[in-house]
Amino acid sequence: MSPSSASTPGAVPVAAPAAATTPGAVDDAAAADAVVETVLGVPGVAALSAGPAGSAATLLPGRRIDGVALRPTGTEVHVAVRYGVDVRATARAVHDAVAALGTAVPQPVNVHVEDVLAR
Repeated sequence: MSPSSASTPGAVPVAAPAAATTPGAVDDAAAADAVVETVLGVPGVAALSAGPAGSAATLLPGRRIDGVALRPTGTEVHVAVRYGVDVRATARAVHDAVAALGTAVPQPVNVHVEDVLAR
């Protein structure tokens, strides 16, 4: 409680405003960027996808990374694959590539194929 609120009857202590960046923001940015680079390098992946409700994303100060959700319980990757590829093999390749990043990203890794694109 601040000294000024201590003298006000019924005052509720208010936490100081958070810093502009949270302690894990730099690590989250590096991890999310590594996942994006890794996933887009997998043959057969056409794009990352925010998912049907747009909730598959990592929110960082000043930007949003769709298709990669870094959560305390693991990493979710949502992709669209190219038409004609083996969807299961591509999803497995994405999983294995992101899992190989090790402790740089939250484990386990879950891959969701959201779409098949003809491009």
